[in-house]
Amino acid sequence: MTPLLMVGHGTRDETGVAEFGKFVDRLRARMPVDVAGGFIELSPPPLTEAVAELYGRGHRRIAAVPIVLVAAGHGKGDIPGAMAREQVRHPGLSYVYGRPLGPHPTLLALLEERLRAVMPPGEDTAVLLVGRGSTDPDANAEVHKVARLFWEGRGAGGPDQGPGLMAVEAAFVSLARPGVAEGLERCRRLGARRIVVLPYFLFPGVLPDRVVEQSLEYAAGHPELDVRCAEVIGDCDGLADLVAERYAEALAGDIRMNCDTCVYRIAMPGFEDRVGAPQTPHHHPDDPAHAHGHGHAHGHGHGH
Repeated sequence: MTPLLMVGHGTRDETGVAEFGKFVDRLRARMPVDVAGGFIELSPPPLTEAVAELYGRGHRRIAAVPIVLVAAGHGKGDIPGAMAREQVRHPGLSYVYGRPLGPHPTLLALLEERLRAVMPPGEDTAVLLVGRGSTDPDANAEVHKVARLFWEGRGAGGPDQGPGLMAVEAAFVSLARPGVAEGLERCRRLGARRIVVLPYFLFPGVLPDRVVEQSLEYAAGHPELDVRCAEVIGDCDGLADLVAERYAEALAGDIRMNCDTCVYRIAMPGFEDRVGAPQTPHHHPDDPAHAHGHGHAHGHGHGH
């Protein structure tokens, strides 16, 4: 049976690496197929080891599911580029590719669980959904879409029990605006007295920690507000259900990617130079090719 390859981005945060490992183990325990997982950069285990593990067991066809929330550069280019490199290394290897995890009703339900764990919704409560931020406009727009979907049915006067949330705003911790402080200030000006900062991240890492730091810094300057930070989505059964769904979609060829606003296909204003840009893999310090000074390294850095 076609194995599941879970492909993460990577993080310098040891807790985040461990959480990803626990999540891979969770899928191994519940899936009736071989499961492996690896990162495209920053931290072990590298993707190349995960592919070699499956290839060594005799698998020649793999279902690769990107463990990312939005279809930004990592999902659109970096991971396929890394998989193309593995095909060169492993003769006869083929793969089907899954789509990113979000947006999905399961994720919205998990976000609501994280919200309720720190504060029940109320008519004077706003949520600030904070994503990573990207130079890809489609990816940033998707975070705003998730914020709107989260508000629908949970907003004031909605069908949810209680008065509901007064607002759900979106912000970013890097590469895009509004930033965390700007988003919190917008919530305050809308009349919120209680604000829950909801990190739109799968696992712990440098950037989720930065979200908390910036939120606490803003809160210290506004003692009249009750600002609380929720946990990231994290290793859980709900997230595992979603990965299993994406795996099944990939095997069935049901890949509903959004290509209408993809900067690699469409000349979006300000991003015309990206149309048809080559997709190349990240540099990974544990990849044998890079240990000898070969391979491609992106010209931008990450602080995950």
